[in-house]
Amino acid sequence: MGTVEAIYVARERGEPRTPVETATAVAGEGLLGDRYLGVPPTRYAATCQLTLVEAEAVERVRATGRDFSPADTRRNVVTRGVALNDLVGRVFRIGNVLVRGVERCDPCSRLQRFTYRGVMRDLAERGGLRAEILEGGEIRVGDPVG
Repeated sequence: MGTVEAIYVARERGEPRTPVETATAVAGEGLLGDRYLGVPPTRYAATCQLTLVEAEAVERVRATGRDFSPADTRRNVVTRGVALNDLVGRVFRIGNVLVRGVERCDPCSRLQRFTYRGVMRDLAERGGLRAEILEGGEIRVGDPVG
């Protein structure tokens, strides 16, 4: 079982992610205060409700000498101690919130524009997870994931 290490939201497109200690997850919608709340699936993403990334993946990038933070991933929830790729197609909990892993959230050229050339390579296979919120509630830093 892993834990929530950080939570981020952004109100507007292109705006930097802001760290929060607690976020309200709304079933079928997303996180209150995040720009993707209520956004329907796109041709690029089966869901935009919730995105997660492993802290270990960020640390691996930083180990190459890059100035790269968890907020730079543009994901909502940073986890530690859980292999997110293994949660594709599975139902699991983040604290008291029930979610379903939908698909990997591989890095894209948009992330590269916001960060650095090579981020797609550096986060290959470790870009995170897109998840659907099945039962809403509060997500807090320190909550268990699994």
